[in-house]
Amino acid sequence: MQTTLVNNHVSAYLDEIYDSVVKRDPNEVEFHQAVAAFLQSILPLLEKEPHYIEKGILKQIVEPERVITFRVTWVDDNGETQVNRGYRVQFNSAIGPFKGGLRFHPTVNQSIVKFLGFEQTFKNALTGQPIGGGKGGSDFDPKGKSDMEIMRFCQSYMTELAKHIGPDVDIPAGDIGVGAREIGYMFGQYKRIRGAYEAGVLTGKGQEYGGSLARKEATGYGTIYFLNEMLKDNKIPLNRSTVIVSGSGNVSIYAMEKAIEFGAKVVACSDSSGYIYNEKGIDIETVKQIKEIEKGRIQDYLKKYPETTYKEDCSGIWSVPCDVALPCATQNELDEESAKQLVKNGVKAVAEGANMPSTPEAIEVFLKNNILFGPAKATNAGGVAVSQLEMAQNSMRLKWSFEEVDEKLQEIMKNIYKNCRSSVDEFYNATNLIQGANIASFKKVADAMIAQGVI
Repeated sequence: MQTTLVNNHVSAYLDEIYDSVVKRDPNEVEFHQAVAAFLQSILPLLEKEPHYIEKGILKQIVEPERVITFRVTWVDDNGETQVNRGYRVQFNSAIGPFKGGLRFHPTVNQSIVKFLGFEQTFKNALTGQPIGGGKGGSDFDPKGKSDMEIMRFCQSYMTELAKHIGPDVDIPAGDIGVGAREIGYMFGQYKRIRGAYEAGVLTGKGQEYGGSLARKEATGYGTIYFLNEMLKDNKIPLNRSTVIVSGSGNVSIYAMEKAIEFGAKVVACSDSSGYIYNEKGIDIETVKQIKEIEKGRIQDYLKKYPETTYKEDCSGIWSVPCDVALPCATQNELDEESAKQLVKNGVKAVAEGANMPSTPEAIEVFLKNNILFGPAKATNAGGVAVSQLEMAQNSMRLKWSFEEVDEKLQEIMKNIYKNCRSSVDEFYNATNLIQGANIASFKKVADAMIAQGVI
């Protein structure tokens, strides 16, 4: 009886927290989704350790420390003035300076940036590194823009952002639409404004000016390192598994590369235009040539391998039979119907390479059917982990080899899995790695917040 009363009390309190978030910002649906999933998953911890409720930590932790919105004005190649909106959400600095990527995409708005910053806070905590959570970006679309237009936009964006960041304050990195080119332009403008060479202010930099080896590969490699630990723990061999991967950007490409290196067979991948399928396996070097060198579409793969199947509906990739599915493209790409199709076709494990790529309904399907599920904040933490290693190298003014960075990345991802797993084992109601990841990361952030007082 007492357990039921405690459960009802905690549930009511969590509902109250969630309702306050919705009431305060009623149109931020992506942020609402992230908060709801998170609150639901930490219920077993709060039942066992109610002092987190008594200290008011949840009220604080769902509200970002700072939300910065600004105008970004730039001139296109036709001499026309263009105006975009820029964002930086500095969500939580309890365990270190704000850290998180910048996303340039037409869909970027405050809701998306807040959801990403919220998730980043706990993802960063899971790495064991001393970094807080933040995220930013703009509704600017780099696609179809010339290099000069992108440079002018990045310089304008950084002119405002530079007021709010620094190596010990907030360290942005890349995300969708922000690669080495964009990071380079922004770093150059920051250096010009500051009149100083602060290498640690941005991560994802080029090798010539302070970037870390293995950063480009880190998120994809890290996803596979986590997946491998999860499969080994459940006696499923990765080296005999068939894998499908959505997307064909950095995360997807290097997840495919590492999965193949582990002996898996990757049979399908996609981009926004459609997906390719080859039951004999996808040649990763050809995909890298098309996407990284030629900047082409995934359909171009058929020029070299005409026997490959291509379909224009990119969501159709989830109908391909596989042992392992890796959603690595974007948020909410894998819905309930797709999840049911994967289960019907015999999927054994799903590991999220992108941020929140599975809808809540899809996740429920996987959990109800006992599918192994690696949540994004754990599985795709490799990118930010190596970003922190880049910061460490910048601070020490030295450079580690690719092998050294990769070895540290493997150890970090193994520890993330162990921490998630141990949290599952500790709390009798925690039955999946989503709860494990959220409980482990919440405890670290919340304990630091309590130690620092009400601020």
